[in-house]
Amino acid sequence: MATSLSTTSLRRLGRRAVMKTITELHNGLYRASGGRLGGQINGMPVLLLITKGRKSGKRRTTPLLYLRDGERIVVVGSNGGSTYVPGWWLNLRSDPEAEVELGSAHVRVSARKASPAERARLWPEFTSRFPGYATYATRTTREIPVVILEPRSS
Repeated sequence: MATSLSTTSLRRLGRRAVMKTITELHNGLYRASGGRLGGQINGMPVLLLITKGRKSGKRRTTPLLYLRDGERIVVVGSNGGSTYVPGWWLNLRSDPEAEVELGSAHVRVSARKASPAERARLWPEFTSRFPGYATYATRTTREIPVVILEPRSS
């Protein structure tokens, strides 16, 4: 029996392939330039988050907008408002130890979901600096996680 993919599945696969290509290009430019290229989107700084794949064990790199909260780094798992949780967040829930590239600097971090009080304070900062996040929140029924990345010693 032949298997067929629905039109929706094909579109999703196509989007994923395009996004993977864009992400790889972005990561390459970011690394080659020490963050001068791809280090900012719409006025917000960009970091590269390196996680360990929860299934493959391979290193996975994702560019993300971020905010500073003292020494901590804060990112958001919006996935563009998709109903799907971003893979990087699933990876961090499986293994919270990760690394971020900030320009040419590498920082080892431990990740955790923001507490309700932290989220209440930090979410408005994201939406005021990048209103797209507020739009993303209207596209999904899941709560978009605010993730705290805390530096850890070597």
